[in-house]
Amino acid sequence: MRTVVTGVAGFIGSRLATRLLERGHDVVGVDMFTPFYALDAKKANLQPLAEQGRGFTFHELDLRKAPLEPVTAGAEVVFHLAAQPGIRASWGEAFHDYAGHNIVATQRLLEASQITGIRRVVFASSSSVYGEAERHPTPEGVEARPISPYGVSKLAAEHLLRAYYTQLGLGFTALRYFTVYGPGQRPDMAFHRFIAAAILGRPLAVYGDGEQSRDVTFVDDAVEATIAAATADGVDGVAVNVGGGSRVTVNEVIAAIAREVGGELRVERGAPVPGDVRDTSADLSRARELLGYAPGIGIEEGLRREVAWLRERLPLYVGG
Repeated sequence: MRTVVTGVAGFIGSRLATRLLERGHDVVGVDMFTPFYALDAKKANLQPLAEQGRGFTFHELDLRKAPLEPVTAGAEVVFHLAAQPGIRASWGEAFHDYAGHNIVATQRLLEASQITGIRRVVFASSSSVYGEAERHPTPEGVEARPISPYGVSKLAAEHLLRAYYTQLGLGFTALRYFTVYGPGQRPDMAFHRFIAAAILGRPLAVYGDGEQSRDVTFVDDAVEATIAAATADGVDGVAVNVGGGSRVTVNEVIAAIAREVGGELRVERGAPVPGDVRDTSADLSRARELLGYAPGIGIEEGLRREVAWLRERLPLYVGG
């Protein structure tokens, strides 16, 4: 396939593009290097793509403004992973950025995809669309009631996808990722923050009592589900949960990191943050049925790999 990957310098996007190239697909990568975290870290994410040799083309552009038909022309599938991430940062005036990057950019990309004949858009959505879910494990059919502006922006993008599908025939699959972690994880995310603090001997900032739980997904498992969504039958117009089958509390994660890094970890607890849900848990029945999805990396092994990666890359995030 000839594919487009937006957000190609990001955490999941760079891993996805690398796997696509390894399997012989052509990748047109798009990123605008938003200043959400260190530019050097994002450029390091692109290095494996450049080393692949043929098959990779990169465009630095703003999806909110740039002409996009030249990017999507000739491609079969668009993997739309570019977004403004983060629940805590999405309140207040910052929502202007979330509306632009997560809603306006998505609409413009869908317009270009429809015009140039893209077969399917695989969209990186989020478990944040569920809010405080009424059922656990949570199936895709429950009412989506996000409790953060970030979650609202992701759900709005899903509705745009459905409008282009039902009215204009543009195929799509929305993958609702549940807390993806592993090598390359963004520095604002909890596992990265905890591991970095542990390595540096600094206190770990924990919001709430630590008994809140998350269904956590190793990045390579998420990538496999994403690639499968490009060619699977019966997934157009469908939202699919992508979880890891490992539901852990924050306190359990901290204990696992302590075992991996060695020594006691100092925890500084703060008040819960608006928009953070208490628990998440993915019903993977649809993913198994439609994508043949079976997560293979458990939390202990996944954390071990992220700790090893961050030991090598930490200077990119903290300087030095």
